[in-house]
Formats: sequence, C-alpha cells, structure tokens
Amino acid sequence: MWGAYAATFAVGFALSLVLSPVCARVGERLGIVDWPGGRRQHSRPTSRLGGVALYVAFVAAVALSQALPVPRLDPNEPRRVLALLAGTSIVFLVGLLDDVLDLPAWAQFLGQLLAAAVGVWGLIFIEYVNNPFSEDPQARIYFPRWFAVGLSLFWLLGVTTTVNWLDGLDGLAAGVVAIASLVLFANAAFRLQPPQASVALLPLALSGACLGFLPHNFHPARVFMGGGAYTIGYALGALSIIGGAKVATVLLVIGVPALDVAYLILRRMRRGGRPHVGGRDHLHFRLLDRGWPQRRIVLGYYAFCAFFGALALALPPRQYKLLALLALGALALALLLRAERLPRRQA
Repeated sequence: MWGAYAATFAVGFALSLVLSPVCARVGERLGIVDWPGGRRQHSRPTSRLGGVALYVAFVAAVALSQALPVPRLDPNEPRRVLALLAGTSIVFLVGLLDDVLDLPAWAQFLGQLLAAAVGVWGLIFIEYVNNPFSEDPQARIYFPRWFAVGLSLFWLLGVTTTVNWLDGLDGLAAGVVAIASLVLFANAAFRLQPPQASVALLPLALSGACLGFLPHNFHPARVFMGGGAYTIGYALGALSIIGGAKVATVLLVIGVPALDVAYLILRRMRRGGRPHVGGRDHLHFRLLDRGWPQRRIVLGYYAFCAFFGALALALPPRQYKLLALLALGALALALLLRAERLPRRQA
C-alpha cells in the first residue's frame, strides 16, 4: 500500500506547492486581494486565491486514488467519493464567488447547506456511533434516519464553519486540517480491522494539499486561502464520516477551534450581536492582541491538535476516548474563559 499512499500524497502536495505561487500572482494582477488592515495584520495586499490551489490539488489527488489498484471493501465507496467531490466543488465555487463578489452571509450559508445535502444524498451521513459503554467492538448506537440526516447536516456545516473561522492567522487553518487528515489516514490505514486502504487515501490527499500550501501561507503569508477554507473544512467533515464516522477522533483534534466557534456564537447572541459577523474575539486573535507572536500561536495550536490526535489513536477503550473528549472540553472552556479576561488592543 505504501506506493499508493506515497503517490496520492505526492500529487496533492506537489500540485498545491506549485500552484500556490501562481494563484498568488493571479490574485494580485486581478485585484482579488486582502488589503492591509482589519482583522489580519499583514503589511501588503495579499492574494485570496490560494483556495484554487488547494481545490485543484485535492481533487487531482482524489481522482488518482480512485485509479490505484488497492482493495476496496465498501460497495458504496464510488457514490461517496462522487458526493465528496461534488460537495467540495460546490463550497469551492461559493468561496471563490465570495472572494470575488463578497457574497452576503445568507448566500454563503445556502451554498454550504446545498453541499451538505449533496453529501448526505451521497451516503455521507452519520448512521451510528460506537457505544462507549460496551467492550464489544461491534456494539453500536444506531440513529433513526431523520436524526441521522439532521446530525450529518449539522456536522458538515459545523466543521466547515469551524475551519473557516479558524483561518485568521497565517498557516493556522491549513496546518490544523493537515494534522486532522493525517490522524484520519492513520486510523483507516493502521487501526481499523481490516485496514481500509482505499478510504485512507482520501484524507492523505487532503493532507498533501494542505501541506503543499503551507510553505506559502505560513507567516508571513504570500497567499491566503480565502474561500478555500470552506473547501478544506467541508472535505474534512465529509472524510471523518467516510472513514467510519470517526467524529470523536476529529473532535479531539479540532476540539478547541470547535468550542471557540460555539462559545463565540453564544457570546455574540447574548450581547445582541450577529453571530456570523467576523471580529477579533476569536481565541487566536485574543492571544495575538495579548502580544503573542503569530508563529507561537499557530505552533501552539499545532501542538495541541497533534497531541489530542495522537491520544485519539493511542486510546483503545472507548470509555477513555469519551473521557478524553470531556477533559478536552473542560480544558478548552477554561482556556476560552481565561482568554475572555485578557486585555485587548485595537488592531
């Protein structure tokens, strides 16, 4: 399998690495840039078309993975892969239009909802979860179809939004998604019995695209992903379901950003604000306003996500994973409450 793994990762990585500077130049020439000021603190106009490189690299690597001679255990896999590519294409186009035309929030939401619905139609939905209170590896809690559909839509929209809101500091969203994708790859390739090689190729394609983009997006960024955050966010949410509904695994990796999103929505609503309007009240912005360097914050997120991702792979009993989720939730909440009291300065 290592040849297939290497080829899929290499295509995603190489295409993203090569196309990212091209997208940077095209964005600058067309004026599709983020100007200095606002939430970001970059010093010059920076292209927002990095999402094009991410999308092309991911789709090409996934297409290659479908042509490779690896065992395929799921007869529904072609339909799920088609839905993955269709949903990812929808959110990519929505993000690209937003970069060019600055779409209203309702249009962005409808596009994401359509992509999520396409994913559910393509059998990318959470049908069951493993019973954390049973030692039987086959013990599962199955959901009614209506609940499974609603939960899956909520999950896909939630992960897409989480990654999009995480894209506030150079390299933050791409690095976190790369870590989560590598954890999903390791789970499918080495932990599942029997191993699911064809499924493992999909998150490997996403991690390759993100890591190839990262050298151009790490601080100081030469290109931003813009609406590409929707692309990799949706792909991560869908892949966590395709890989055997490993929702708890992904939650352990992106737990802090996800709780940050939930906390900010409740906080903004309580204060009479609009939840979808961006601001500098995200955890990473609060740390930045406290005087922390961008790279320290981003590397700290990487370390945190990698630690809990490794924990998700290392913990065999289901009860321990549940305890780890509860501990992560408590730790993240304490961190958010602490950040609430940090002094802020104007951007």
